[in-house]
Amino acid sequence: MKIFPAIDIKDGKCVRLVKGDFKNKTEYEISPIEQAGKYKDHGFKNLHIVDLDGALIGETVNIDIIQNIVSKFDLKVEIGGGIRNLDSIQKYIDTGAEKVILGSAAIKDKKFLKEACQNFPNKIALGLDAKDGYLSISGWRENSNQLALDYLSEVNDYGFSRLIYTDINKDGMKQSPNFDETTKVAAKSNCPVIISGGVSSINDIKKAKGLKNIEGIIVGKAIYDGDIKLDELIKEDA
Repeated sequence: MKIFPAIDIKDGKCVRLVKGDFKNKTEYEISPIEQAGKYKDHGFKNLHIVDLDGALIGETVNIDIIQNIVSKFDLKVEIGGGIRNLDSIQKYIDTGAEKVILGSAAIKDKKFLKEACQNFPNKIALGLDAKDGYLSISGWRENSNQLALDYLSEVNDYGFSRLIYTDINKDGMKQSPNFDETTKVAAKSNCPVIISGGVSSINDIKKAKGLKNIEGIIVGKAIYDGDIKLDELIKEDA
């Protein structure tokens, strides 16, 4: 199973939010580039990056930082946050990103998701961020009134190559991921699923390994707060 250490970028800094609330954020002294180097030095091969500024305004705000990370370290990067058009996808692919995550734009416009999958085969990851089973959009500030599982049924054959499922109620809380809901999503999904939100300990990683159609797991706040040591986390990476 792949471990995806997380870097969330806001105003050029590493931050972590609680339940996606921009008013409830922690800033860390280490820069995104330094943090990526730390992950690389420990032997991680994959990296999950979110451009939070981009998520708020719908543009590729921190692309220079992301390009720097991709070019400096030999890491497989998945990038999300504010990707609303094909040009933005192309920009990130040109930086060397392995996967580009589509969230709000894909939920608002299924045609855009389909077009992106056709134009960029094997490069598109679908990000489903849900609260109480309902999809949230626009940096988690709006509820779409659509159940994640219903939406997935409609787009399942579009051709995205990875699905990232985040339970917003769990994100940043370090109370373990929503394994029950993620298992339902993984059972329905035509592509492998990444677990996101709430990882609190190595036990969560071990539990995720036993689930079907799970490709990996994203670990963020538990790393920054020291609840999970990188030395023990890398042992679970495969």
